[in-house]
Amino acid sequence: MNDNIISSTAIIGAGIFGVSTGLQLARRGIRVTIINDGPPANGASGRSLSWLNSARMRSRPYHLLRMAGIDRYRTLAARNPDADWLRFEGGLTWDAEGEGNEIVRAFDYETSIGYDARHLSADQIASVTPGVDARSVTSPGAIFNPGEGWVDLPRLIGHLLEEFLTLGGVLITDQGKARVVIEGGRAIGVETTSGTRFKADSVLLATGPAVPEMAAHSGQTIGDGTPIALLVQTKRLDHPLKAVLNTPRVAVRPAPYGTLSLDADWAADQGVKINPDGSYEIDHSVVAALLEEASKVLEGNPKLEVASVGVGGKPIPADGEPVLGAFKAIAGYHVAFSHSGATLGLIVGELQAFEIATGREHPMLASFRPERFAAH
Repeated sequence: MNDNIISSTAIIGAGIFGVSTGLQLARRGIRVTIINDGPPANGASGRSLSWLNSARMRSRPYHLLRMAGIDRYRTLAARNPDADWLRFEGGLTWDAEGEGNEIVRAFDYETSIGYDARHLSADQIASVTPGVDARSVTSPGAIFNPGEGWVDLPRLIGHLLEEFLTLGGVLITDQGKARVVIEGGRAIGVETTSGTRFKADSVLLATGPAVPEMAAHSGQTIGDGTPIALLVQTKRLDHPLKAVLNTPRVAVRPAPYGTLSLDADWAADQGVKINPDGSYEIDHSVVAALLEEASKVLEGNPKLEVASVGVGGKPIPADGEPVLGAFKAIAGYHVAFSHSGATLGLIVGELQAFEIATGREHPMLASFRPERFAAH
């Protein structure tokens, strides 16, 4: 039974949230146009570490949403067993030495909520997951979460777009900036800087770090805690690492074709300068230091070489929780803005499409509504 109350949707943004939602709407028979300023995955989705997890401590609703997100990836993996862009080989994490080390507390918490976790000493790691230099692990040990994984978001987005286009979805790329068109208190479409207008019954704003500013143009407030992110992709190397590593000085993720993805907050803070025109200037000595930190945690301490460097905003709401759903003040205007876009990518698309298509609120998104920022 088709319970659609709309027939068309325009989506600004061809990252994981926009494309995932677009595909889910197209599966429901709704006409969808995705408008992007450049090629697909040219924003935050193209420079994401893409670690699929719900590790450590967060609110209960956020944990449940992330676990649902991981569930959808498991279904996708089962249907695409040969995909080299989606793997569930676990995650390994440890903290710096000293009073701030929370490994024991994190392990106890994860165990208490049924999150699959093993507390390992350094000398136990090799028998559980390969490719780690145990000398880099601090004395409280590490947590191995066997149910975690990773996804290469640009490859996933390409995979989803294939079905989207087959179902009649329209992808408009290289349009420059766009804006939501609002008339009579309702979103009625999207207009690009060239003046081209795409009319629709509803609009989804899914432009990653640009969401808060774009929403503000319509008088809507979203608290923004977006920092600059730096993601380094290495050249191909022969190495046995399978798990995603989250360590005090570097995060390391296996990637397709035998490459590695690397990031660290300190590297972004020290290695990226924002110019007055909004462009970025990269300190390559900091990139070299990040490569050295990654080498230290890898078995054999291999020499790592840079293949590419991605820089830009990492979407993080001010309170750390996702911002999902419709603006109450503007009919037909929906928004998706969150950290952990990879983990949430498939489930957010599913739940946003449910709300857009039916006009009903999904209970899993109840605590993530954008109106929570309005009082501030």
